Amino acid sequence: MLQFVKREQMRRTRRDIAAAAQEGMDWLSFAARVNDAVNRAVPFDRACWHSVDPGTYLFTGLLGRNMVCSGSWLAEYEYVRDDVNKWVDLARSGQLAGALSAATRGRVSASARVRSSIELGMPVGDELRVSFVADGTYWAAAGFLRDEGPCFDDGEVTFLAAVSSAIAEGFRRAVLVSSAGQDAGDAIAPGVIVLDGHGHVESISPQAQHWIADITEEPPPRLAHEARVVQAVAARARHPNTAGSLARARTQTRSGQWLLLYGTPLAGQLDGRVAVIVQPAGPHDIAPLVAQAYGLSARERGVARLCFRGLTTKEIAAALHISPYTVQDHLKRIFDKTGTRSRAELVGQVFLEHYVPRLEDVSRLPGGWNAQAIDPPNGGS
Repeated sequence: MLQFVKREQMRRTRRDIAAAAQEGMDWLSFAARVNDAVNRAVPFDRACWHSVDPGTYLFTGLLGRNMVCSGSWLAEYEYVRDDVNKWVDLARSGQLAGALSAATRGRVSASARVRSSIELGMPVGDELRVSFVADGTYWAAAGFLRDEGPCFDDGEVTFLAAVSSAIAEGFRRAVLVSSAGQDAGDAIAPGVIVLDGHGHVESISPQAQHWIADITEEPPPRLAHEARVVQAVAARARHPNTAGSLARARTQTRSGQWLLLYGTPLAGQLDGRVAVIVQPAGPHDIAPLVAQAYGLSARERGVARLCFRGLTTKEIAAALHISPYTVQDHLKRIFDKTGTRSRAELVGQVFLEHYVPRLEDVSRLPGGWNAQAIDPPNGGS
């Protein structure tokens, strides 16, 4: 009887998640809604949710529930040290979800991050991690912890893996939430943070503090340089050979401004010293993210750009050296993906208001910005 009740709760939770993903909430509101829904089906004591830049796999925001780990600690154990069930590994492998107790065969202290947590006075009973992937793109991650009681079982792990794509859909749609007025802060100069090899701040400019104060983290970091995205970019700059390629991340602030953060190693006597620059993101930075959120292919983006410029089907075909029938096929897929029914609706209601400036020529994008994040998991999710 108990198992039947639990299965019914999971089915209801799955429906609730799918419905929430269609509402077009910002990612923080969506994560808060889904956190409560998941907790009803898979009880936990603490949780953390992270938005992810799908081009570089770096964390860009936080929703925490009773979590106390710092941004530097998280970056160290996700992007630098070897360990089991790292989120990017779960995403890239197609496993999507995993319990620490299963990965360590009941010896959770075999995990480097658990040993560190114990040293910091934060004992861990068990942890269930899940990466949220849809159509081969890694959008977000979450971790659920039990301080005591039963370990997460196979049914709970399977359930979280099964809802991964639905949750990823909510994060994907959050990128498309209207952000009118997001260019208002462009006049403010870029900011810079200099960090030592342990992620401790050496100096930070007032401009950097201004930008970081608006980054989406709940609860906010105690110190500006401890923001998850700052520490993730710094860790990637120190260790460029870890998964992914760029020490760059794009994140949207609470006020709707898109920011670009990028890191670079600094010369000096101390190993690991890096600078992280924070500035408003430009059109070329955001274009591939928006297109990825809509699920447009490279060819579809090309057709859309020419459509915005008012070219006819024959003119688009000539410019792209394809047939008019192929152009029509591309347009149909673009309409399907953007939820529009005509060129006028596509231009007037979807792209013209917010996104046309970001879909201009993107030939000089940094490598990795526009690539699909990962190979689609075998069999989907």
